[in-house]
Amino acid sequence: MSSAEPTEQTGPRGRTPARPQAARPAGPGPLPGLAQSAHRLAAGETTSTALVSDALARIEATQSSLNAFRHLRAEAALAEAADADRRLAAGERLPLLGVPVAVKDDTDVAGLPTHFGCCGELPAAVGDSEAVRRLRAAGAVVVGKTNSCELGQWPFTEGPAFGVTRNPWNTDHTPGGSSGGSAAAVAAGLVPAALGSDGAGSVRIPAAWTHLVGIKPQRGRVSVHPYSDAFQGLTVNGPLARTVGDAALLLDAVAGAHPEDRHRPPAVRAVRAARRDPGRLRIALAWRPPLTLSGAAPDPEVRRAVTALAEALARLGHHVEEARPRYGLIGLAFVPRATAGIAEFAARHPDPSLLDPRTRSALRTGTRLGGRVVRAARAREVRQHRRIGHLFDGRGFDVLLTPTTAAPPPRIGAFDRLGAWRTDVAMAAACPYAWPWNVLGWPGVNVPAGFTRSGLPVGAQLLGPSRSEERLIALAAQLEDDRRWFDHRPPVR
Repeated sequence: MSSAEPTEQTGPRGRTPARPQAARPAGPGPLPGLAQSAHRLAAGETTSTALVSDALARIEATQSSLNAFRHLRAEAALAEAADADRRLAAGERLPLLGVPVAVKDDTDVAGLPTHFGCCGELPAAVGDSEAVRRLRAAGAVVVGKTNSCELGQWPFTEGPAFGVTRNPWNTDHTPGGSSGGSAAAVAAGLVPAALGSDGAGSVRIPAAWTHLVGIKPQRGRVSVHPYSDAFQGLTVNGPLARTVGDAALLLDAVAGAHPEDRHRPPAVRAVRAARRDPGRLRIALAWRPPLTLSGAAPDPEVRRAVTALAEALARLGHHVEEARPRYGLIGLAFVPRATAGIAEFAARHPDPSLLDPRTRSALRTGTRLGGRVVRAARAREVRQHRRIGHLFDGRGFDVLLTPTTAAPPPRIGAFDRLGAWRTDVAMAAACPYAWPWNVLGWPGVNVPAGFTRSGLPVGAQLLGPSRSEERLIALAAQLEDDRRWFDHRPPVR
């Protein structure tokens, strides 16, 4: 790859970026990572009770400044930690036995309501979702549910139901959305890792804006049960963590289908992939996003950071070449499916009058576009696979590299007082790159790309064809070894 412009390499190999307005609450220090926590528990170097107690104390200490959590399971989590300690002492070993984790507020946890960012009183879930069941089967202790914007629609985590979730790198800015609470919790070290969901970038966008690894798996890799097909096939569950190895460990723990699931891809071994050399790959670097009404282009600081990452890939031996994926009119397939999904979830709310006016607008659109229009949109997916897949099977590229977002994290309140249309336009301008891979159902991984001059994180996404998680994870792990992004934490005390 030729050097297109001077780059400011911030983060691991450059100057320490400025970090203004960071939250500095009192309380225990950041928790160790997922794999490290599991190792220390198995080695008898700590206890689950100590880790869970530290997580709960740190959540409480940061709730007024970061507001990452909607619901806590303090009493239940401590009881489960004590049970995990007894099992560990008896010699039992599971991948995550005794490790505290968090899940997003769109995920059913028995005994807690699934508000999904909405106002109002909702009944408690009577059972765990399949992903939570698998977490428990791996031994994890779910400490609580993290904030999400209303029905996961927006790249910010703010709303009247819970207030404002803030970015631990700079509390004047959003951590992104819709998995913003999970991202803020992991970035601040409140939990070692967390589960999010991604219907238009909702794992990758907050991962980019909080300096995390976020994996959007292949559709069906992680069950969305009790739904057989969330948001008309757009939404998948995926992990957020500080390292590729931790994200892979969480993915292996939750991956797998429920008997009623519609999509059932063959299994992958994410942890093994994270330890594997990816080989020499052909990587397409794309700057031009899919067509949007906003005329979006990457902010110069985003472009500098992603260019530096592309140059690192070239230095590691990969062939990196600029290219343009043939997206076509893929937005015509996204909008009906997204709004129909919102309408389906909104219809379950006991009092739709409590929903944001923008949600009610999407509900009306989704109702109008439901049925035949949605079926036609989904039927186009096979042709979209062929058109965009030509980048891989026709032109011989292994991976597509793009910015995860076009802009650094916006300020808190940037989307306030915007109507539905203006919110959509502003959203498309800031986040034009992620959503096509939800239409396709293919995997992607956000990796930290660096920081702006003012210390705000930005990210890049590694995208692949169907069922290519192992290749993407191996490449992300190689980048991580080189760039050591995990050495940098937000200054939350």
